[in-house]
Amino acid sequence: MTGFASQHLATAIGLLAAFCTTVSYVPQVKKCWQTGRTGDLSLKMFSILSAGIALWVVYGLLQGDPVIVLANGISLAMLGIIMVFKLREIAGDRATARAAAKAKPRAPAA
Repeated sequence: MTGFASQHLATAIGLLAAFCTTVSYVPQVKKCWQTGRTGDLSLKMFSILSAGIALWVVYGLLQGDPVIVLANGISLAMLGIIMVFKLREIAGDRATARAAAKAKPRAPAA
């Protein structure tokens, strides 16, 4: 394989990898959007993953690689959507717990 063909193959593989990893978030975003719930998704994991992907965007910018920037930028946006749903759910759960604690009848003092 010539250098030119090898370079095009590497680019095609990179584009396919970027497509697969970026599209992998779509089912989770769709589920969160439809249900408004994030269930057992870990906020810590998504926070660390978001930081890593943001660093990939910076790396892509520094390297002048639009594939890395675009793929990871889209991934970061989708992760942001999931995190918004997660943070809303956490806030709602806390508000529900506070309301339940206030509504709980207290035993009369003896």
